[in-house]
Amino acid sequence: MHKGTAIKRELKQAADAAETVTNSRALEMLARAGFAASGILHLLVGAIAIRLATGGTGSADFSGAVAELATQPAGPFLLWASFAACAALAIWQASDAIFDYTHLPAKQKAANKAKAAAQAVVFAGMALTLMSFAMGTGSDDDNRKAASDLTFSLMKAPGGVALLVLLGTAIAVTGVVYAIRGLRKSFEKHLVMPANPSARTAVTVLGVAGYVAKGTVLLLAGLLIAIAAWQSHPEQSTGLDGGLRGLRDQPMGIYLLAAVGAGLICYGAYMIVRAKIARMIR
Repeated sequence: MHKGTAIKRELKQAADAAETVTNSRALEMLARAGFAASGILHLLVGAIAIRLATGGTGSADFSGAVAELATQPAGPFLLWASFAACAALAIWQASDAIFDYTHLPAKQKAANKAKAAAQAVVFAGMALTLMSFAMGTGSDDDNRKAASDLTFSLMKAPGGVALLVLLGTAIAVTGVVYAIRGLRKSFEKHLVMPANPSARTAVTVLGVAGYVAKGTVLLLAGLLIAIAAWQSHPEQSTGLDGGLRGLRDQPMGIYLLAAVGAGLICYGAYMIVRAKIARMIR
């Protein structure tokens, strides 16, 4: 009994120490930079989407965006700096999922923890993509190939088709949630809005346009995964780039794709602003 108590005490001390580290000012500043790094990548994805709409080339996903970032002056520095920022934001979100929201009712606490955990996974994925390019092992078709390979592997597993349909549906529903969040302006509660009315309006406009565009691309990507699994065509599960290319092939598609690209640029600008005005206090 005494040994068990000692182990529990040591585990609590370790958890307290981890929470102290993740609440540090240094990590907060890096985590804020993670929002900016994400914003830059969204700006690049949006620019690539507009390029595709006008007959150009490129991969309109995060691998394509990182590949373009790597071609800029001081590319290696930008890649490593963005990796550190996204990794810090992933750690910050993971800390939220583990340590925070304890004062909330059980249902709300579970929802907030799940959301923070999902965000941690997203930013960790960005960090890994940035690291692979910084180390020279990444390529601009990584996301598309990874999506197709994952779909193919899961389809061969027992219950894999149903799991993929559920996964695609979940991503599509997330896209709808993003769009609703934008239209309702509910993202504003996570910000310390500027006092200047013009600045407040600018942030709101960027947020609304950005969240609706982000929701649209998530909806398209999720539907592609679900349809590819349902029809047993794993090669059609091509992630964000495939979703945007599919949009281009629809009636009036080039205009819709250009509009979504402009929206993603708005979302990128919003994320850069968010790096400054996000509510980070726990």
